[in-house]
Amino acid sequence: MNKDNLLYALAGLLLGFVSGFLMKEVMDAYQPPRRPPGMALPGDAPAAEAGAPPGAAAGAPSRGGEAGAAGQPPMEEILRLREYVAANPNDADAVIRLANLNFDIQSWARARELYEQYLKLRPGEPDVLSDLGVTYFEMGDAQGAVALFDRAQELSPDHWQSRFNEVFVRAAVKDYAGAEAVIGELQRLQPDNPDVARLAAEVARRKAG
Repeated sequence: MNKDNLLYALAGLLLGFVSGFLMKEVMDAYQPPRRPPGMALPGDAPAAEAGAPPGAAAGAPSRGGEAGAAGQPPMEEILRLREYVAANPNDADAVIRLANLNFDIQSWARARELYEQYLKLRPGEPDVLSDLGVTYFEMGDAQGAVALFDRAQELSPDHWQSRFNEVFVRAAVKDYAGAEAVIGELQRLQPDNPDVARLAAEVARRKAG
């Protein structure tokens, strides 16, 4: 291979990588913010940052909605909570906090394990089922993910986020007919949500392409 051919090959590889990265960035933008129990949706009044309550014992888990120290590095909190949850596996608040942190850093296997642990303590929470579905998808189980989204919708018929995630998953596996069917319900529930409009447009673009 001469020098020019090598340069063309490298340019092609780089273009493919950039295109793939940009597509992932576009689709990632459609995932609405995770909404663990008690956390406000976008547009709601801002909730207090999760953290340890004043006077809490050292090593105690952070509680959703309680004021605490701001700016704690996520990995520091993850390590602290990991130790706490190992010693207190039935503390549901600590388990869900640790699960959400692992979700945020895309540690999918650990997030999945913790969400399942939480659901044994507090079964049937649609938001958590939806988040667990995302971890299933990220670990390669699209069918399992859709089953969890369906379960969330059975428990909460107006649960829009599980439908949003279901559209994303169905489109990702090229089930465009299924995605479009869910989009109709999603648009009924969130008629003015720009993220829903963008997701619908992306599904249509992918189907046409």
